[in-house]
Amino acid sequence: METNYSIPLNGTDVVVYDSTISRVLLIFSMVVVSITFFLGVLGNGLVIWVAGFQMAHTVTTICYLNLALADFSFTVTLPFLLISMAMKEKWPFGWFLCKLVHIAVDVNLFGSVFLIAVIALDRCICVLHPVWAQNHRTVSLARKVVVGPWIFALILTLPLFLFLTTVRDPRGDVHCIFSFVSWGNSVEERLNTAITFVTTRGIIRFIIGFSMPMSIVAICYGLITTKIHKKAIVNSSCPLRVLTAVVVSFFICWFPFQLVALLGTVWLKEMLFSGSYKILGRLVNPTSSLAFFNSCLNPILYVFMGQDFQERLIHSLSSRLQRALSEDSCHISDTRANLASLPEDIEIKAI
Repeated sequence: METNYSIPLNGTDVVVYDSTISRVLLIFSMVVVSITFFLGVLGNGLVIWVAGFQMAHTVTTICYLNLALADFSFTVTLPFLLISMAMKEKWPFGWFLCKLVHIAVDVNLFGSVFLIAVIALDRCICVLHPVWAQNHRTVSLARKVVVGPWIFALILTLPLFLFLTTVRDPRGDVHCIFSFVSWGNSVEERLNTAITFVTTRGIIRFIIGFSMPMSIVAICYGLITTKIHKKAIVNSSCPLRVLTAVVVSFFICWFPFQLVALLGTVWLKEMLFSGSYKILGRLVNPTSSLAFFNSCLNPILYVFMGQDFQERLIHSLSSRLQRALSEDSCHISDTRANLASLPEDIEIKAI
């Protein structure tokens, strides 16, 4: 065994290519990633242009702009991952891009998830406490708050700074993986360190990188839905339809990937040394490509799930996005309260 013990980026990256099913899943994953790249770059690029340069900056547009920046920055790295996927996890781009690409992937994926949670909290505050939001929900505060998700995401990528590198296997192929050459005096010590590290990292990523933001989104929209029904402030089903679509799409895209990653982390030893649980290895690419696909969905939801989509078909795509990013989600009316004090850029139609 090599003294330079190394391990994949996460426990489920022991990808299996030994059957027709595996090859079909690989091709399917590559198609999904390719579609995500083109739709994500075009869609998020348009949102960045509209929200960043065509509209007045409000709390809402700042949040959506940062979310689009996160998704755009991620999708531009997909060609590197796509080529590596096609080469069966080999990495031909060198040490520097090994670190840079995967750090960019993690920062922007986590940043996107955390920003969604922040936007959900913002929507919840606007609906539950409109007077407080009117007095305190400012553009300057929003610019400070959105820095938090980026910092939090950067902290979660610290292991990539420390351990990620390129390693050449006995066949001469280069892989971009974690290396623990300096973490122990023997192969067994380095192996134990690697397994402990990857297991801890996987559990933390599942809890902080998925369960926590998903719980925040669910709680916030549960409270919003309760307020909507209790106060009868909405005279249309549009907000409920859009909120449901956003939450469900987020969960559908991310949960399979996070579950496979968590199981691969828990069963890491069995996958590495006994060949057990090969099904997890086969599911790595399709579940990760589905998670990646979430990065191109938001611009589609902004346009197609916004208010009066049929009417907006006659306008330019830029105009549709401007309305989707600035309008109240649906016409909101409260027979018991004066909602004139709501912030002018409040919307509860989408995250």
